[in-house]
Amino acid sequence: MAAITAAMVKELRERTGLGMMECKKALVEAGGSVDAAIEELRKSSGLKAAKKAGRTAAEGVSLIRISDDNTAAYILEVNSETDFVARDDNFLNFANEVLNTAFENSETDVAKLMEGDLESKREALVQKIGENITVRRVLEVKGPVVGGYVHSTNKIASVVALTAGDSELARDIAMHAAAVNPRVAKPEDMPAEELEKEKDVIKAQPDMEGKPAEIVEKMMGGRIKKFLKENSLVEQPFVKDPEQTVGELIKSAGGELVGFVRLEVGEGIEKEEVDFAAEVAAAAGASKS
Repeated sequence: MAAITAAMVKELRERTGLGMMECKKALVEAGGSVDAAIEELRKSSGLKAAKKAGRTAAEGVSLIRISDDNTAAYILEVNSETDFVARDDNFLNFANEVLNTAFENSETDVAKLMEGDLESKREALVQKIGENITVRRVLEVKGPVVGGYVHSTNKIASVVALTAGDSELARDIAMHAAAVNPRVAKPEDMPAEELEKEKDVIKAQPDMEGKPAEIVEKMMGGRIKKFLKENSLVEQPFVKDPEQTVGELIKSAGGELVGFVRLEVGEGIEKEEVDFAAEVAAAAGASKS
């Protein structure tokens, strides 16, 4: 019998949405064949979960939990296929249980977090609701002062850590981050590859054509400075008072920004575009043949 590798288990999990132990067991019983394991799982209680797992789960919720002393926060994203399910009490209760477990165990590794009871509950929920459900990510933010904000739809959540101030100030800045979506905390945090991409965009603009190299460089410097200002949290005009930047607001409270995290449900997930007209036409054609 073929050795059961981690890669095989991973592939089966991705294709079925079932738990690690259940996938490993199925592979053992199927002699190491992923396809045979799927066929066997179709005959088992994992049938519905296996059918649904191939669908893109790009809806869901982002939630936060902050410690009583406002020095630590956990921020979580759990995905579903539809917004309707994301508002279901069963789904929300599960998401909150995952968040609380992460918080209480100081765990940000999703695989470790979902071992055992939580994974069983996820599978049961998939069976009950009939949609693929995935725990996508959980992050920890720590600092002397931590505050967070969750948008009313639970689609966007953010957490901010400061060296000084109070939790209300941190919450206000987290609200700003949720609304404005800065790419980085400070200008110097912008990844070099992002700067290079922006420079390429600037160089390709019509007003750069035909200009001497020294003029291009001068214009480039000004536009990059503007780009960094617009995309760095501390340099952005504060949404509640655009007369001051976020950095100036923090400084007025005697503090500095430690860092921030912003999660938006489904960001970076490639959603499957379904052409219903084509599906209907294909179905009609098949029925005639």
